[in-house]
Amino acid sequence: MRPKQILRCTFFIFCIFLYSNQTPIFADDGYDLWLKYNKISDSQMLAEYQAAITSVVIQGDSDTCKVIQDELKRGLSGLLGKDIPFNESVEKTGTLLIGTPENSDIVAELDLADSLRELGDEGFIIKTAKVNSNDCIVISANKDIGLLYGAFNLLRMMQTHKSLDGINIASKPKIQRRVLDHWDNRNGSIERGYAGRSLWKWNELPDTVDSRYTDYARANASLGINGSVLNNVNADAVFFSSEYLKKIAKLADVFRPYGIKVYLSIRYTLPSQMKTENGIGPLNTADPLDPTVQEWWKDKAREIYKYIPDFGGFLVKANSEGQPGPQDYGKTHADGANLLADAIAPYGGIVMYRAFVYDPDVDPDRAKRAYMEFVPLDKEFKPNVLVQAKNGPVDFQPREPVQPLFGAMVQTPVMAELQVTQEYLGWSTHLVYLAPMWKEYLEFDTYAKGEGSTMAKVIDGSVHNNKLTGIAGVANTGSDRNWCGHFFAQANWFAYGRLAWDHELSAEDIADDWIKMSLTHDNDTVKTIRTMMLGSWEACINYQEPLGLHHLFDNSHYGPGPQISRSSRIDWTPVYYHRADEKGLGFDRSSTGSNLTSQYFSPWKETFDNIETCPDKYLLWFHHVPWDYKMKSGNTLWDELCTRYYKGTDYVGQMAKTWQSLEGKIDPDIFEHVTAKLNQQIIDSAKWRDTCIQYFQGFSKQPIPDSLK
Repeated sequence: MRPKQILRCTFFIFCIFLYSNQTPIFADDGYDLWLKYNKISDSQMLAEYQAAITSVVIQGDSDTCKVIQDELKRGLSGLLGKDIPFNESVEKTGTLLIGTPENSDIVAELDLADSLRELGDEGFIIKTAKVNSNDCIVISANKDIGLLYGAFNLLRMMQTHKSLDGINIASKPKIQRRVLDHWDNRNGSIERGYAGRSLWKWNELPDTVDSRYTDYARANASLGINGSVLNNVNADAVFFSSEYLKKIAKLADVFRPYGIKVYLSIRYTLPSQMKTENGIGPLNTADPLDPTVQEWWKDKAREIYKYIPDFGGFLVKANSEGQPGPQDYGKTHADGANLLADAIAPYGGIVMYRAFVYDPDVDPDRAKRAYMEFVPLDKEFKPNVLVQAKNGPVDFQPREPVQPLFGAMVQTPVMAELQVTQEYLGWSTHLVYLAPMWKEYLEFDTYAKGEGSTMAKVIDGSVHNNKLTGIAGVANTGSDRNWCGHFFAQANWFAYGRLAWDHELSAEDIADDWIKMSLTHDNDTVKTIRTMMLGSWEACINYQEPLGLHHLFDNSHYGPGPQISRSSRIDWTPVYYHRADEKGLGFDRSSTGSNLTSQYFSPWKETFDNIETCPDKYLLWFHHVPWDYKMKSGNTLWDELCTRYYKGTDYVGQMAKTWQSLEGKIDPDIFEHVTAKLNQQIIDSAKWRDTCIQYFQGFSKQPIPDSLK
């Protein structure tokens, strides 16, 4: 035998040896997200699950039921370490029965009608029941999509080692429209995307359908996300051409069994840019009150719904950052939204009209603008319009006070827009777990109708009895193998979906679930990683913009740029926001300044307005504070500012040390990946600290406290 033949034969035998010993050839590359379905390592828990689920009966033949079967085959065989039979009928104890009263006579006889009546189309029940004298676990819902959500919930319980003994769960989403907004462009780039290029391969669609689209749908359905806006809010007209509608229809076909509707961002001047399928246009105007424009949109809506019968609706960025809108024609935002709402109302579509508007020529404080423009229009929007407002009044800063629009609009539903992608929080380089941020906003009491009127209850409709509700998250996904660039950024996608379904979940519990589903079940390691995650957001605030500082970023929105003062717009420069001078630091938005505080309900109006009662975390947002002002900590403002900056960088260093202590307990590829990210975060956080302290020191003329050197 020749040497090359011997080498090939040896390599072949070696590979057989590896496979026969079930040794993984590749480490975890992050592609499977939180849906890994590794075999249960706890022998006692494994035995309980194997006894509880010995067979599966799915009653229903819809595409969604087929998805349920595929997911359960994958999940149960992986978790239980063996194939579980799928049968036509319940024949023994340990059957997992799945069905609706409509498609299953057995489920219909289980006396679940009263419970299901409260759960709507997407809710589900998981409970133990006697079926033909056999002890079974039953997943029931009113619609097949509820069954899918229930199946994913059961698999999540098993992945996180929760007992199924005596299980009795009823769950439904608190918010109706739970959407991911993709700021993806036709050319494959992503505005504020940090994980590669767009998932959507427009040049291949509709003929070639990437299998990753299905995996994207699976991941979203596992969290209860039910909508996807496919294109950037700075919209390209091409997406409304018949060529692209056929491509979008193919994505809709993939997503439909998973309960996900597709939406499109519009460019307001579409009627003056392109024809409809029936030949209307291009017009010489996009005036929302022009009858020809109204007819154009109705014709375009008919065309869209011909290709995509369950199309979700439109997302609109208008009269903002150079984008066209109804104000260009002397009309209001309500006029603009209602034009679109009327066109898609016959098909059940909705309009998500963004409140991200500001004009420095009109008002010296852009943070006030959304409230000023939208609250006076409260009664004028059509029933299928939601006003979509960012969580804070400026622009996804590491911390802002709550946007005062929440609660102020009574008859118009306001949906929250959160940012999952970390535009201002270190991109996909910094480890920043965002669930604590979102919980701070969701739990903020607006006092719109007295105590208890939290932002969460505003957006779920319970404060003002809104019948249409929604929440949006600007996606952090991309073509990177691990979807999100940073492995830990997956936790933010996961947390957004879980909170969109149930905003009462805690950041701690969500972190625990993600860690167990993605990394490890070792209790000490889970606790260690959870502690790292829970403190990471506050640390980021401290090393970037403590005490209410905001928008100190360079033009990339990644590094520090507090000194930047020249731009095409003054309100795009950091000096507009921090207003540092020899007297002090911060933007006076009290009643002696821009009076933003007046837009909040009492008692926040008075609390924020008074420098003595304003919380430290918002102090420099609402007040221009003297450098020697005595803080609640006993420090002067300058000393406290320096302390916070150093506290932030110290936390990053400690995170890196903590992560190193986990070597050998975490998949080696993930460990090395996160190690590299943390090492860069150490460098970046120190740059933030040193740049900002040095810059502000030029105004304060005070030394860094000796205790920090």
